Amino acid sequence: MVGAYASGKMLAEVEQGIGLVTFNNPSKLNAMSVEMWQGLDTILDEFARDEAVRVLVLTGAGHKAFVSGADISQFAEHRGDAEAQREYDRGTAAGRARLASFPKPVIARIRGYCLGGGLGIALQADIRIGAVDSQYGMPATRLGTANGIDLVRQLAGVIGPAYAKHMLFTGARVQSQEAGRMGLVNQVVRDEDLSDVVVDLAREIADNAPLSIRAAKVTVDSTLPHVDPALLAEIQTAVDRCADSEDYVEGRNAFLEKRRPRFRGR
Repeated sequence: MVGAYASGKMLAEVEQGIGLVTFNNPSKLNAMSVEMWQGLDTILDEFARDEAVRVLVLTGAGHKAFVSGADISQFAEHRGDAEAQREYDRGTAAGRARLASFPKPVIARIRGYCLGGGLGIALQADIRIGAVDSQYGMPATRLGTANGIDLVRQLAGVIGPAYAKHMLFTGARVQSQEAGRMGLVNQVVRDEDLSDVVVDLAREIADNAPLSIRAAKVTVDSTLPHVDPALLAEIQTAVDRCADSEDYVEGRNAFLEKRRPRFRGR
């Protein structure tokens, strides 16, 4: 069953442990409006609380774009000057924060354009799988604006400061194979194989112990620059939950009995 949000421009569905979020604004290459950010916030809140969702997949509608950036048609109204920009940031902050702190594994399934704020969304994913036709860029310098500090830090953390500066200074698009070499995406696959590769990966992750995955996610995140010290306490709590969990007992028993474990996230 598909749920529609933001007047149908955000879609959500759950199947076999995979929560799928679709940016559904293909006439504008899935450019993000304020309303879409608010819809994303609602979806992620629901998926975070839904125990049936083990893995989140983000994708764009159609074949031309993942997310091409912010909806420029709203710039005059919402981002016309510095004060308007701050108001825009406040209006979209909840969705951004929800994505940044989403507790379950996130995979970005990328086809076509992945630009500006769209690349920012993809960078928040734990794993990025790109089709051969995918393109990546940070065109702010070609629009006379600037990217926020969180997005720039995320970009530099993933690909390093030299590559990040090249992308930011030039505003040029990076093709899929170069994106793979830079580490911007984990894997580049044929366009026709993209959905199957992502689904197979998501199901492989969904079959593993949710508490162990949560511990792995917060621990890896702690190695990134500018980590909130509070995250260190969260890591220890996550590790302790694994050691005390029913899943840990199930994992040991399944190994000894030479069968697939049946993890429940408890």
